[in-house]
Amino acid sequence: MHQVFTSWSGGKDSCFACYQAAEGGLKVRYLLNMITEDGKRSWIHGLSTELLEMQSQALGIPLVQRRSTMATYETDFKNAVLALKKEGIGGGVFGDIDIDEHRQWVERICQQADITPHLPLWGIPQEEILRDFIGLGFEAIIVVVKAELFDEEWLGRKVDSDFLGYLSELRETKDITLCGESGEYHTFVTDGPLFKQRIEIVETNKVLREGYRFLDILKSELRAKGELKRGEASLI
Repeated sequence: MHQVFTSWSGGKDSCFACYQAAEGGLKVRYLLNMITEDGKRSWIHGLSTELLEMQSQALGIPLVQRRSTMATYETDFKNAVLALKKEGIGGGVFGDIDIDEHRQWVERICQQADITPHLPLWGIPQEEILRDFIGLGFEAIIVVVKAELFDEEWLGRKVDSDFLGYLSELRETKDITLCGESGEYHTFVTDGPLFKQRIEIVETNKVLREGYRFLDILKSELRAKGELKRGEASLI
């Protein structure tokens, strides 16, 4: 079986790509995530390293994190891939959908490392990706939004049909992408078909910074699948 890593952000697209790769017969052995130089946060989504480690534990797939700067990101990513290659990894899974520049970056890195790129979401209409993600039972919350597009109330909300409806309305007047490919919003996946345990978000704080709203997740817990959420009462 072809062994691969998934380029991991903690969000819906990388998670859904990982799921599709596994469904397609690939063996996902590692999640590869790039973090800031101080080792505290992931690049792009700004998630804490501890939160991503909890996600890895919930999935049962080891997380490999590598520190990097914006200036050295590509080199550091490639070196991380080369290290994984020594572990028997022959390919990488990426959640890119339709931005050619992103695909070119992926293909360049993989070519230099002599591994096979896999982009299972590439070319699929973004509305279809979102509907399939929701329909399969994945759960993700919104953790970053552009302040000009989303009110604070959207932070912490689930990616569901209501959110998709809002995005569809927004697209009528704004030039946005439904999956947030242009950075309109970012997500964090807490449960789904890939997960052996689920993540419950317990305590959060909302922050406005440089035109973006962030959900700072202060406390989270691993729960067994099907276990009642905090504050819920059994109907039995």
